[in-house]
Amino acid sequence: MSSLKLGVEVVGAHDLLAKDGQGSFCAFVELEFDGQRCRTTTKEKDLNPVWNESFYFNVSDPNKLSSLPLEAFVYNHNKANNAKTCLGKVRLTAPSFVNYSDAVVLHYPLEKRSIFSRAKGELGLKVFVTDDPSIKPSNPLPAMEPDVVPKSISKEKNGKRHTFFHLPNAKQPQQQQQKVTPAPPQQQMNYGVHEMKSGPQAFPGSSSQPFDYALKETSPFLGGGRIVGGRVIRGDRPTSTYDLVEQMRFLFVRVVKARDLPSKDATGSLNPYVEVKVGNYKGITKHYEKKQNPEWNQVFAFSRETVQSSVLEVVVKDKDLVKDDSVGFVRIDLHEVPTRVPPDSPLAPEWYRLEDKKGEKKKGELMLAVWYGTQADEAFPDAWHSDAIAPGDSTSVSPTYIRSKVYHSPRLWYVRVNVIEAQDLVPADKSRFPDAYVKVQIGNQILKTKPVQTRNMNPIWNEEFMFVAAEPFEDHLTFTVEDHAGPNKDETIGRTVIALNSIDRRADDRFVRTRWYNLEKSLSDAMDSDRAKKDKFHSRLHVCVCLDGGYHVLDESTQYSSDLRPTAKQLWKSSIGVLELGILNADGLQPMKTRDGKGTSDTYCVAKYGHKWVRTRTIVNSLNPKYNEQYTWEVYDTATVLTVGVFDNSQIGGSDNSRDNKIGKVRIRISTLETGRVYTHCYPLLVLHPSGVKKLGELHLAIRFSSTSMVNMMSQYSLPLLPKMHYKRPLSVIQQDILRHQAVNIVAARLGRAEPPLRREVVEYMSDANAHLWSMRRSKANFLRLTSVFSGLFSAGKWFGEVCTWKNPITTVLVHTLFAMLVCFPELILPTVFLYMFLIGVWNYRYRPRYPPHMNTSLSCADAVSPDELDEEFETFPASKSSDIVRMRYDRLRSVAGRIQTVVGDIATQGERLQALLSWRDPRATTIFVLLCLVAAIVLYVAPFQMIALLAGFYVMRHPRFRHKTPSAPINFFRRLPARTDSML
Repeated sequence: MSSLKLGVEVVGAHDLLAKDGQGSFCAFVELEFDGQRCRTTTKEKDLNPVWNESFYFNVSDPNKLSSLPLEAFVYNHNKANNAKTCLGKVRLTAPSFVNYSDAVVLHYPLEKRSIFSRAKGELGLKVFVTDDPSIKPSNPLPAMEPDVVPKSISKEKNGKRHTFFHLPNAKQPQQQQQKVTPAPPQQQMNYGVHEMKSGPQAFPGSSSQPFDYALKETSPFLGGGRIVGGRVIRGDRPTSTYDLVEQMRFLFVRVVKARDLPSKDATGSLNPYVEVKVGNYKGITKHYEKKQNPEWNQVFAFSRETVQSSVLEVVVKDKDLVKDDSVGFVRIDLHEVPTRVPPDSPLAPEWYRLEDKKGEKKKGELMLAVWYGTQADEAFPDAWHSDAIAPGDSTSVSPTYIRSKVYHSPRLWYVRVNVIEAQDLVPADKSRFPDAYVKVQIGNQILKTKPVQTRNMNPIWNEEFMFVAAEPFEDHLTFTVEDHAGPNKDETIGRTVIALNSIDRRADDRFVRTRWYNLEKSLSDAMDSDRAKKDKFHSRLHVCVCLDGGYHVLDESTQYSSDLRPTAKQLWKSSIGVLELGILNADGLQPMKTRDGKGTSDTYCVAKYGHKWVRTRTIVNSLNPKYNEQYTWEVYDTATVLTVGVFDNSQIGGSDNSRDNKIGKVRIRISTLETGRVYTHCYPLLVLHPSGVKKLGELHLAIRFSSTSMVNMMSQYSLPLLPKMHYKRPLSVIQQDILRHQAVNIVAARLGRAEPPLRREVVEYMSDANAHLWSMRRSKANFLRLTSVFSGLFSAGKWFGEVCTWKNPITTVLVHTLFAMLVCFPELILPTVFLYMFLIGVWNYRYRPRYPPHMNTSLSCADAVSPDELDEEFETFPASKSSDIVRMRYDRLRSVAGRIQTVVGDIATQGERLQALLSWRDPRATTIFVLLCLVAAIVLYVAPFQMIALLAGFYVMRHPRFRHKTPSAPINFFRRLPARTDSML
């Protein structure tokens, strides 16, 4: 039997429906899971019962856990006839079953058990999964035994909860909840099995784009066949699961270990290492000091396209200061090497006897495994690759910098801190009242309260702060109370340290208990938990701290978010699809460095979506690298963006402090992809430099989005974009920017400690960390985007002006006729509008985009930007240019801001004139307007509305012969109204 158990903690209920005629309720809860039932005690005469009881259920088959529901029924016990009445239930499925460390108490609204029943109130549950063998399952109720309700033994109660908050409760059909989920995100690589590729076909992305910067559609041969127009045309070759990449064949050599190696020097010791050589390529294992039975377990991968030898030579050598001596050889004929295709089991290694150069047997054996495979082989990610070095060179590149890697960004939490008050502060200078403030710190994040001066040594602040923390929690939450005695004279009164693991977690905005903490003089005393027991007197600090799991921690630009889920895993919905990405190759890359007198690049790709980052292997000395690596992500929301970037690896041949150069990136919004279609395009890699926009090459990608539930995907469009906490307790714009900056720093620091490290400049470029900084070019682009949005309204206004001026009499007569028909039959207005929009949508379907959107230089105003504006955009913050240049840019910014200021003032003036109609600011104008309103009310009451509307419409569209060149009376009246500009300084 499986040791996996489902734990359920029944916390309490709130606002239950009274059933005994006295406004009370004798409540108990029954839990049902996997054929097992358990029951809580009964809380009598209580509409807000609190149980705090835990139960554990055996999971008969862990593979079926995703299809097993947990049902909790709230019953009322009727003592008169020993019967029970159900007043609601809660049904939970697999997404709510998380590990104990991730579980928090959630309050679920009670649902009706049947159509004719009633339900009211909420039930607080904490549900988690555990495999602790020391936990015994709870005693279940007999399946067919009559229900016997035990009397409540304890009547204690922790206090009423006045505020419970509803959480999302998916009311999906059972067949939808039991759908098989896609492959987990831990699946690292998927690869194709075809090796031919066709050339790209020109496919211009936009008429305003230069052709060289346009998107190009391709029809390559991939693992599943040839891609034509997004469809896969199957060939005669067998298909593979990894069908979005071309097949690349490799010779894999696994060097496992050696035994009984002979000694080579006078001391009888041996410093062995292995050299694997195929043609002009060779790879070297690490060496061991004084070890005759070493173990390496390293894999080498040689591209079959570049191998021009028929013999594999494996040499065991002894590392020496002067010259490395040969210990023995193993030679293998490559024509006899077997081929392995997953999911075949791995090839078992064999012992090979060492030989000398003449082929005679020597002492010692070497364990090897040699086979042909593709990039779908599980040994591929960790292997040393021959395309990462130049022929004949095996020492210039460390495997740490070149291998592919799948990263998972840390789980981020918002830490909400409310500093309330302090008691019994003891300042160092007792001759004055302290000007106390609190400094709150988590790692490099430091925030301070306002200084408060108090005469009773009990200052009150009541200020709230937000921080970002990442699991596993490495930093502590530190409170330092300081006395601001003068400029640069802050004295520490006391401090306390709180471990983030001990802080309460919540998934909604329920009440969090406040706590008092003792203040210590030194940091070591504050971290000593036993110190408080030794001292009898302490200054104290009153705070409220919690980890808010109901928010999505923004760690990237909000316009390009790849994940919108909250931190608390219990609030996650099931996935709606799978995104597959095949990184094929790059073409025409520009040289980023010089090696041996020639320009070259050492490139790798990084893809980011959700919590999963992937990095391809580095291809060295190639301006047309072939990656052919495939990755998969689960999709939870279509309003997300996949980002793929190309970088030059500066760690190869450079120092560890060198920055990896950016070559370009591609963004693909999931909602713009058709379900099931394979998109194969060459994306231009465009980068903005101080000298202008440059194309540094093209990236060839294959993308496919598959939906697992069309109903769930369509229902996403009616749900909020962000979790509910962003709307219940919204964060200010300034808070979001500060927290996003801190989150990017934390993610960059964590990913930079991986191997190979994902460097800070890569994380910041992929996350658009500097998108919020000022840019004249970006401001112009946004203004042009705004005018483009309203261009339809401007065009409609221009067309209506032509109708009113009778520029085309036939059109004007038709508009008069349509207007008269709509006025006479007003019930046709809305149907006509919606039918018109439907016809426009159907007509535009013919011209729908056939490719994903890509970088547009015209839209970004990158093709007509001045050099000085680009230089300003790349300026550091704070500015480092000379004072004359900074003054010139400041004056230019002032002129632009002055024009914006004038436009804002004109808009405010028009609004103030509307307010002046009834404010009696101009008594004569208000008198005229009030009398006109009285006349209009009488006329509209007496005359039919349709007649008034017809007369007004015909008057507006009257012939130019009946118009005056001067403005009309209503416009003249409105322009004469006063505004508050007279009161402006």
